[in-house]
Amino acid sequence: MADFNEMIIEEFRSNGGHVSTAGFGDSLVVVHSIGAKSGEIRLNPLMAISREGSWLIVGSAAGSPKDPAWVHNLRAHPRVDIEVPHDGEVRTVAVEASEVPDAEWVDSWQKFLDASSGFAKYVETAEGRRFPIFRLTPT
Repeated sequence: MADFNEMIIEEFRSNGGHVSTAGFGDSLVVVHSIGAKSGEIRLNPLMAISREGSWLIVGSAAGSPKDPAWVHNLRAHPRVDIEVPHDGEVRTVAVEASEVPDAEWVDSWQKFLDASSGFAKYVETAEGRRFPIFRLTPT
């Protein structure tokens, strides 16, 4: 997975935030999460949905029954940087991550389902895990 992520990040940065691989297009951000235990910066390319001046990301882990490591990292260190596409370039934005409240989860999850049919397939293998959704708000 690390090699795939590195390839995606390289394409993202080389093409002003556009990623043709796997049809991501302009819908990715690169989250610079901080390791909950190590304190080291981890780069995580994630599909994001721009919404009301912020971005939504989901901890689907491709349908794994366990949350991805970056979820634990954001819970421990919610103030991070993200790289986003902006006018044909990539810019870095400081954000604060917060989990969407229960009242907003269904609406937020539907946005991911509408964006990609792959998310519906992830539910089948997640063994009942409800995927955490985070809002990344500029600070």
